[in-house]
Amino acid sequence: MYGYASDPRAGHARDRRVGHPPPDLGPAARRITALLGPVDDGSLDGPTPCPAYAVRELLGHLTGLATAFRDAARKDIGPSTATPPDAALPVLEDDWREALPLRLEEVAVAWRAPDAWTGMTRAGGIDLPGEVAGVVALNELVIHGWDLARSTGQPYAAGEAELRSCEALLAPDADDPDRGGIFAPPLPVAADAPLLDRVIALSGRRPDWRPGG
Repeated sequence: MYGYASDPRAGHARDRRVGHPPPDLGPAARRITALLGPVDDGSLDGPTPCPAYAVRELLGHLTGLATAFRDAARKDIGPSTATPPDAALPVLEDDWREALPLRLEEVAVAWRAPDAWTGMTRAGGIDLPGEVAGVVALNELVIHGWDLARSTGQPYAAGEAELRSCEALLAPDADDPDRGGIFAPPLPVAADAPLLDRVIALSGRRPDWRPGG
């Protein structure tokens, strides 16, 4: 699946709520920033685990989602929170090396505000509880961070608490085994596979994906 790795409608429809204290998006945001240095212009047309995206579209999408979820946390409802993620292919702006790290820092800071996790907000054109939007935002950063790492041949690791949050959001349940038809179908993975691999498989991606593989 491309667009949002976790469609905001999933959190709304399945009402997956965050625990307390809410998660910190900072580590996931900083991991993405650390991945940007080795990405040269020759890498931008390379494939990614998102079939419709080359690396340039993935980077454009990361910039857009960081902006949208920053504004969702601030309850700053407007164009950035109204546009569905799959409305058009993302466009990578010329200043992305400066803009994307800034947006990643801003989205992490925005979700540290307690008010971000309360009330209603909007993301991807969908109204949803703030506490659901925060979990979706974290999942976006974790899953698309993995996408970028794999696309550019870099290692990737995420914290257990982050991965458990993603797992809870993505896992099918008895009441909604197909997860509303929103996510790509989970892929099979060994029960004793690393937690990161299990989360990636729940997102509909192959944990062993490599460019050209």
